[in-house]
Amino acid sequence: QLARIQTDSVVEMLRELYPDLHYEIVAMSTTGDKILDTALSKIGEKSLFTKELENALERNEVDLVVHSLKDLPTSLPPGFTIGAVCKRENPHDAVVFHPKSIGKTLSLLPEKSVIGTSSLRRAAQLKKKFPHLEFRDIRGNLNTRLKKLDEKEDFSAIILAAAGLKRMGWEDRIGQILSPEDCLYAVGQGALAVEVRAKDQEILNMVSALHDGETVLCCIAERAFMKHLEGGCSVPVAVNSVLKDGQLYLTGAVYSLDGSDSLKETMQTSVNQPHQNEDGPNDDVQHVGITAKTVPRQAQQAAESLGVELASLLLSKGAKHILSVARQLNDA
Repeated sequence: QLARIQTDSVVEMLRELYPDLHYEIVAMSTTGDKILDTALSKIGEKSLFTKELENALERNEVDLVVHSLKDLPTSLPPGFTIGAVCKRENPHDAVVFHPKSIGKTLSLLPEKSVIGTSSLRRAAQLKKKFPHLEFRDIRGNLNTRLKKLDEKEDFSAIILAAAGLKRMGWEDRIGQILSPEDCLYAVGQGALAVEVRAKDQEILNMVSALHDGETVLCCIAERAFMKHLEGGCSVPVAVNSVLKDGQLYLTGAVYSLDGSDSLKETMQTSVNQPHQNEDGPNDDVQHVGITAKTVPRQAQQAAESLGVELASLLLSKGAKHILSVARQLNDA
């Protein structure tokens, strides 16, 4: 349902720009939708929510695919690109409480209360911050997870992306928004990506009108950080990015599975470059899988460098060890 709402929202934006075109929505399910009894971090498939959709794109059965950007790997298969990154919804994580715990916050929940999350990133940060709580895996789409929370007594609360709840019209269920001090978010969280065939200029030009410049630069920096760390959903990597007065600030962190070991740093760069007419052979340069014709190229390069430099800083302080131990423990 959420995927459908997200796709409809992109189609609506395209309709306003190109009212004469006919839009047909093709629904599909993916590996990630089908395997619901295993933690995401344990399935070990890189393109969990994207492979079937990309196959359809390759066979020209569809022309564009709408994803949550955080589901897309930092390296896309050859022949594909992210042709649009839409304006980001609230990227933070939200707590939804069991009806019996409404009005509380995580810190006020009783000792040994069980919190549901399928994310290693969320669990690692929150275990450290709220040692009195227990964290347990919960899978399924948003509807399923809310149902599990409401109808059983297994969980006192579950943690979900605020953006998904908002898009579903369930904002009233949010009991607490987690600040960056409590929990940094996932790379690309809250942003929608439109994936297209990299060589399909017509479609690429059409969807590039949907790019939100600020979101593009933040997400390029975040994805470059993740890529340089070689992170994925099997290790706890988290970010927070802010673009203010031409300065892009990126905070990035890595965690051990229990959150006891962590590294966190913030860096900034100027992205205040004017848009020059940059037609030429490298017109369609990708930055971590994103082709953004409407965003100044130097600004994109600066954002990507920021992500790489921040990752390099964490690696120089021992991030590789933290991540490899997390990966081994998770695999075990």
